[in-house]
Amino acid sequence: MDFIKLSINRPTVVVVLFSALVFFGLYTYRSLNRELFPEFQADVISIGTVYPGAGASEVENSVTKEIENALSSLEGVGDITSVSMENYSLVTVQLKNGSNVDLSLQNAQRKINAIRGSLPDEAEEPALSDFRMSDLPIMTIGATASMDETVFFDLVDREIKPMLERIPGVGNVNLTGGQEREIQINLNRERMSAYGLSILEVSRTLLASNLDFPTGKIRNGHEQIPIRMQGKYQTVADVENLALRYLPGGTTVNVKDVAEVRDTYRDATTLCRVNGVPSIGISIRKSAGANTVEISESVSKTLRQAEEQYRSQGLQFVTTVDNAEFTQEAADSVVRDLFFAIVLVALTMLLFLHSLRNALFVSIAIPLSLVPTFIFMYLLGFSLNLMSLLALTLVVGILVDDAIVVIENIHRNMETGKTRVQAAYDGIREIGSTIVSITLVLAVVFVPISLTQSLISDIFRQFALTVAVATLLSLLVSFTVVPLLYSRFGKMGKVGIE
Repeated sequence: MDFIKLSINRPTVVVVLFSALVFFGLYTYRSLNRELFPEFQADVISIGTVYPGAGASEVENSVTKEIENALSSLEGVGDITSVSMENYSLVTVQLKNGSNVDLSLQNAQRKINAIRGSLPDEAEEPALSDFRMSDLPIMTIGATASMDETVFFDLVDREIKPMLERIPGVGNVNLTGGQEREIQINLNRERMSAYGLSILEVSRTLLASNLDFPTGKIRNGHEQIPIRMQGKYQTVADVENLALRYLPGGTTVNVKDVAEVRDTYRDATTLCRVNGVPSIGISIRKSAGANTVEISESVSKTLRQAEEQYRSQGLQFVTTVDNAEFTQEAADSVVRDLFFAIVLVALTMLLFLHSLRNALFVSIAIPLSLVPTFIFMYLLGFSLNLMSLLALTLVVGILVDDAIVVIENIHRNMETGKTRVQAAYDGIREIGSTIVSITLVLAVVFVPISLTQSLISDIFRQFALTVAVATLLSLLVSFTVVPLLYSRFGKMGKVGIE
């Protein structure tokens, strides 16, 4: 019990300790990332392979079974399921609980690379991925403008999208909908037969003539000038006038002689509308560990600048989904709950103990237990999300338990005629072991949740440890701050005579 004596006899130590904890707690609160959900990773790996022009049975026999056989020996594999459809194969690997997903993903990539030669040459490179919360968009925005649809799509794709990708913390920006420009070459079979041309020959010529690459360099004294061949198509006329074959007599067969070249739209596979108006959807995903609220604020600022820059084109953005709003509202609700909890606890103590000072002591114990919790959240890599904020909201009622029990017992000792200092010391000494056991019971209920290896553990780990840390801090407050306050400011009496 020397620790209690030190708290009572050396108040400076306690004041400095909790002043530092509160200061760093408020500082780390501002430094914590704000997210909708805690980061977690599902024990699932998916392998998608595109096989253009192949039927479902061919995809299954040539791609899916090869990948399944290669991954069957992967360490930590639970179940393997697959779907084979026209042009596409999807193999899903369910890992056992506790498996290292990142390591399994690397091992799976090595096994896929080993069988790449067994897959059809026409099949594209298999794409391996796992599921993370950061893969979900944090913002969904609809863009509209009063301009040609293809020009508008190019503006969003080449101007707006790079602006958003340069924002710190933005991991990926995807576009949905819109009319993308496409140059279509509609071949005439009869004319091609007349000139003896095939589709393969036309295709190879078109690809080989649309190149842009370095061809060498020229040295002039001490200077060296690089030479680059720029052969990219600039206009539709460049495609139409492309020579496909030279006939005897100096006649040239151009693309326009055997095909119709059209500057038109690519066939739309997705549609995006905002309030019934056709638009281009912009989905923003954050990188791992980034702050959702800060990204949302930066994106909104960038979009406002873009609207101002392209005001003459009628460019407008409508934010349809913004996770930062829910996250910020949840964080603000914790502050409101803390304020109301302090008021309600003070009124409750005033009602039952009939002591304004006792009510004030308990009210001081709540923030002193809660604010330092942010320090441990920061050190553990937690964020302010729905789970951790839920823990802070629910733990407010638990934080006052130890303080109430300690104050009530000190108050009882003062009623026997003891001095404030002696009553504070005896009150803690008599029920110290009881307070410790009550607090540890609450802690040991939640801590084991964070030690399990499963998806549920990843989701509830921050919730469980936040409750446990705040509860242990309330024990520290009840053993130091409460007896110190009572030994200095405690007083017998009722509300009417204090």
